[in-house]
Amino acid sequence: MELDGTEQRSQKLSKAEKKLRQKQMKARHTLWKHEGIECVSYPTKSLVIANGGLGNGVSRCQLLCAVEDCGPVEALLMPPDKPYSFVKYATLDDAKRAYSSLNGNEIKVEDSIQSVVLYLNFVEKVPQEDMPSPALPPGLNIIEDLVSPEEERQLLESIDWAEDEVLPSTQKSLKHRRVKHFGYEFQYDNNNIDRDRPLPGGLPDIFNTFLEKCLNMGYIKNKPDQLTVNQYEPGQGIPPHIDTHSAFEDEITSLSLGAEIVMDFKHPDGQTLAVMLPQRSLLVMSGESRYLWTHGITPRKFDVVQASEGQRVGTVTADIGDLTLNKRGTRTSFTFRKVRRSPCNCPYPSVCDSQRKDPAPSFPGNERDASELEKKYVHDVYEEIATHFSSTRHSPWPRVVEFLKTLPYGAVVADVGCGNGKYLGVNKDLYMFGCDRSKTLVDICGEKGFQAFVGDALSVPIRSGSCDACISIAVIHHFSTVERRLMTLCELARLLRPGGRALIYVWALEQEYNKQKSKYLKGKRAGKEKAEERISNTGVDTGGSGCRDSVHPNEDMCQLSTHQFLPDELPIHTNRTSFGSQDLLVPWHLKDGTKQNAKQAKFHHPPANSSNVGVCAPVFHRYYHVFCEGELEQLCKGLNGISVQESYYDQGNWCVVLEKQ
Repeated sequence: MELDGTEQRSQKLSKAEKKLRQKQMKARHTLWKHEGIECVSYPTKSLVIANGGLGNGVSRCQLLCAVEDCGPVEALLMPPDKPYSFVKYATLDDAKRAYSSLNGNEIKVEDSIQSVVLYLNFVEKVPQEDMPSPALPPGLNIIEDLVSPEEERQLLESIDWAEDEVLPSTQKSLKHRRVKHFGYEFQYDNNNIDRDRPLPGGLPDIFNTFLEKCLNMGYIKNKPDQLTVNQYEPGQGIPPHIDTHSAFEDEITSLSLGAEIVMDFKHPDGQTLAVMLPQRSLLVMSGESRYLWTHGITPRKFDVVQASEGQRVGTVTADIGDLTLNKRGTRTSFTFRKVRRSPCNCPYPSVCDSQRKDPAPSFPGNERDASELEKKYVHDVYEEIATHFSSTRHSPWPRVVEFLKTLPYGAVVADVGCGNGKYLGVNKDLYMFGCDRSKTLVDICGEKGFQAFVGDALSVPIRSGSCDACISIAVIHHFSTVERRLMTLCELARLLRPGGRALIYVWALEQEYNKQKSKYLKGKRAGKEKAEERISNTGVDTGGSGCRDSVHPNEDMCQLSTHQFLPDELPIHTNRTSFGSQDLLVPWHLKDGTKQNAKQAKFHHPPANSSNVGVCAPVFHRYYHVFCEGELEQLCKGLNGISVQESYYDQGNWCVVLEKQ
């Protein structure tokens, strides 16, 4: 019997409602599994809104407009960097109306062609965190409205970015910002200045006048003789760093003109602070904030900031409840320093280059340093340990297999950083090929009958838009700067056709997350998987500018949510302990019967490991940047034309699935 038009529409509507309900329940399950947010099956005044959060580009203004259409709102809580929010209505009827009308609604992400779909579920109450605003790092001071709008205009106009004939060495175009120097040129190859080669002309008169004003008002104690001007477009930033102790005196000041910005400060003990630098404000760093804390600007187009009075609602007045997204503008910073003429004797010898006696591997300060670090502590190491490494890597990770099994018949798939090729043969219905920096590992792939070639994840020799999918399993954490990590993501995006997807795994700082531990935390054997090698080698599946997959199976790890960063030395990780830094060297104990020769000495650090390894078991050290929660997802959101389809935690890894629009 044929259905009439009314019955057909009714049946179609029923299917749409069923699909919406399934997605709503999936969102509910995800919130519970990954965030511990418990939803209830009965109506309440409070709801959690999946996909409607600062973490996936929804601003407070956008969400407030949507929820207020359903009735008066008592509270709107938007946790920083989270893809969900909480809303509390004045009445139960208003909450039920929102549940019915907003579920499945789309909101367009600001400054993007992407949209997100909202899924609402009831919760018992909106969590309120009455947390006081954190204090600034010791020695940090911010003076607001130091210059007038007219003075701001004059200072900005004094910088001629087109000028390069008279003083060509003072103006450069860096990859991620424009920069110009006065007094002395800052040398990015060694993060220092040449005291014997001052630039002609010194500081322009307009800046001398400004500095005299700061001295007279007591904001600074000494007059600087070096100025670096940086211009940041939205989406640009600068990696976390500490200005070289031996190069400059204690006091460093920075004037922010053109736009406000959020600057991130990090202490070696893991404490992090996001500090708003208002437009026309002066930042003064001295003492601990100058010598011990790193400071940097995350490359993104929006900052999470305090909401204005008009964007606040109800009774939630704590910092966490008053956050919103603020679109960045073009900011020009004027950073003033005084060149140091004698060694630094600050009370922080562990991070002071003047006082440190023993040279150690250091965090790269420029592109050349980064490339050399990765060559020595990633590429060369994996070439030496390739045979032993491959012998310990057998079983593909289930969720990577699941991703590959979902791809259509005949899909072209690139495994960027394929290692020994253990994913290349997972799905025989795909056309898969791999690339890796290690020639020995590529040869092992060839011996298995897989198609693979030597290549760098920074520049894959494959035509743009030629792949239906890409995987990058435990690769990007081997790149030593945020710029190079972003470049690898851009390269993956370039390879994809429109609609193509990429799966990315990186090591997680948090080795225990929401009661989910790494698979090997307890040292259990799975058949004859050589758990001994996994434990002794910190369980790492890794690789060069494209390698490996797996986790860090350390025992008794604490869950860490912050970033400890040693600005100069790269610490050597101690096996079976918690990660103490996001940037570190991880040991690999080479077993007997594998490749050993004199070249190993240049990677071997006897003082760190000689107590438990003999002459025949050298220790190699590999560089890692372990990602904290939300870091990989945030980095991916900086890609043009790419949407984050899914993010999750899997056995000590942070993982994302991307789709090309």
